Amino acid sequence: MKSVEQIEIAASRALWLEEKHGEHQKKKRRWHNRVMAVRGSLLVLFFALWEAGARLGWIDELLFSYPTKVFGQIWNDMISGSLWPHLGMTVGETVVGFLLGTLLGTLLAIIIWWSPFLSAVLDPYMVVFNSMPKVALGPIFIVMFGAGFTAIVVTTLSITVIITTLVVYNSFCSVDPNLVKVARSFGASRVQVFNKVILPSSFPTVVSTLKVNVGMSWVGVIVGEFLVAKSGLGYLIIYGFQVFNFTLVMSSLLIIAAVATAMYQLVVYVEKLLLSRR
Repeated sequence: MKSVEQIEIAASRALWLEEKHGEHQKKKRRWHNRVMAVRGSLLVLFFALWEAGARLGWIDELLFSYPTKVFGQIWNDMISGSLWPHLGMTVGETVVGFLLGTLLGTLLAIIIWWSPFLSAVLDPYMVVFNSMPKVALGPIFIVMFGAGFTAIVVTTLSITVIITTLVVYNSFCSVDPNLVKVARSFGASRVQVFNKVILPSSFPTVVSTLKVNVGMSWVGVIVGEFLVAKSGLGYLIIYGFQVFNFTLVMSSLLIIAAVATAMYQLVVYVEKLLLSRR
């Protein structure tokens, strides 16, 4: 049995650790609050300078509009209901392209890792395809799949799949070979090596690839909508340029930025949730 003195020492040590943990948490909260305050201040400063620049003639109001006019455009489009079909179409295309690009890219990376011969064969083709301008491939996709949702999603996949494959495959190859040797020395099969060594070691990279794919998905969708869409935020941007309504262009860009930020934060939350369960 523990003596009274040992119990008191253990209790005081536990209390000390709790106090240190509390201090650490307070520092983290203060740091987070400062970061958020600076972020918010920079955003407010940006809009204030934009508004002042347009009002005082520092920038061309016709080309850049100004925040109060842009937000007024967004509000009117929301109230009239004209914004929602375009927003829904673009978000739907982005989510589908994002999910399919991540899943197909990860699956292709697993297949290539599984077969060194296939990896050696496909490696130069993936590099070449990744370097090709996807805008040039857009018309081909339109001819193949028609001018609509499918062509835009395929354009998105042409960007997200290859990037995901390259990042995840390189992560698989970067796993410490000593860990693989130890697993094989205990008689682990290739499936067991992948499940117990390769995938767990690469999991943070796989999850982080989701962040990259958020931006790539939006790029692919907007490029596709520039080429073919009759609705969507990309279509509104092109239409705004055609009729010289640059307030519509800027409002569409702000909406894209806001929705992309929300999507990115959702991915960050999912990442924290998954990593906490490892």
